[in-house]
Amino acid sequence: MSEDIMARYDSVTIYMESNHPSPMYHVDGNTPANPYGALKPLLDDDLLEEVMYNGGQQCVKVAHREHGMCRTNIWIEDDEGLKIAANIAAFTNVPLGDGPGKVPLFDGRLPDGSRVNGVIPPVSPDGPTLTIRKFREDPITIIDLIEFGTIDVSLAATMWCWVDGLGSRPANFIISGGTGSGKTTTLNCLGMFIPWDKRLLTVEDTAELQLFHDHWLRMETRSERPDGTSEVDMDDCLRSSLRMRPDRIIVGEVRGPEASTLLTAMNTGHDGSFGSLHANTAMETVTRMTSPPMNVPSIMMSGLDLIIVQSRINRGGKQIRRIMEIAEIAGMEGDRPRLNPIWKYDPATDTTTQTGVPSKLRELICSAVGCRPADFEAHVRQREKILMDMISRGIRDIESVAQILQTFYTRQ
Repeated sequence: MSEDIMARYDSVTIYMESNHPSPMYHVDGNTPANPYGALKPLLDDDLLEEVMYNGGQQCVKVAHREHGMCRTNIWIEDDEGLKIAANIAAFTNVPLGDGPGKVPLFDGRLPDGSRVNGVIPPVSPDGPTLTIRKFREDPITIIDLIEFGTIDVSLAATMWCWVDGLGSRPANFIISGGTGSGKTTTLNCLGMFIPWDKRLLTVEDTAELQLFHDHWLRMETRSERPDGTSEVDMDDCLRSSLRMRPDRIIVGEVRGPEASTLLTAMNTGHDGSFGSLHANTAMETVTRMTSPPMNVPSIMMSGLDLIIVQSRINRGGKQIRRIMEIAEIAGMEGDRPRLNPIWKYDPATDTTTQTGVPSKLRELICSAVGCRPADFEAHVRQREKILMDMISRGIRDIESVAQILQTFYTRQ
């Protein structure tokens, strides 16, 4: 073994080898019999973001929260991989297989909430594959995002005011970004700002959101099955949700016609609704939403207040996540929504700062509350102090942070 040891904990040693750029994640000992086979110790490690099995011709790979993409010393033959895939598919009630009444690929979640995608031959000709996005036992909170540098305390406090709307006009927004940019994590953190006296409803393809809320109803889609069981898609769930008297709606991963339904909700009084979407810039977000398959009429985009763009970037040889831009929908230019960038990432200082462009959303919130822009900024400073106090006291777990946020609302 190389002497370049990067980390040691439990039965795991992470080290570099001179002949490969990826660290080696080495697991010692034998794994007792279980439904996940040799993947079990990887699924038990809360420092791993993703576990990737690519068939028996490759070692299992993992995405580590601190050391990035790593190889492992775990090899799983195709036959054993098929058994593990079948066990996991059973948790999702999917008849995995190659033949009548069977499906060769599936999406679902494990009992602990981890998201899983599985594909078997002939769709994956090199053997069965499993990609598992792990459900974190200790969820990330807004305090963690500040300490990671994803956002600074001033922006976090401003986002708190946007989500809460100072009790009168909460913001409607979309979080955009690429795969692995941290959209869902940020969505989780901002969802914690929703007061507990509001009925919160979430709609997802695969339930991933880890919120801590006192009045939360989750909805999850269902794929059509070979036995004729009908599909229930995102739009079906969202349309149904509008009859459930929600105060706030969160849609995880907007992809299709549900985008128009969400924007309709925003335009008809469901303020404080938000979701996530795959796009790399605010302008790309608008283009995607107004083009097939979403087809949101441009005029309806006025119901959206903000587009928050998050990215995973390389800085100093490390992968980091940052809020890159925040743009407001500020009216129309012809048949296109006009975007006003109000926060921008500065790579020189590694911070996201205000651009100085006047905020339309701040005006809307102030008008609803009956206060001046200076009063809004005073609310931001007050919430900055609360966030800084939690940081100084080492308070970051989801339950404690949520309780402090909700206590703040009770004292307003």
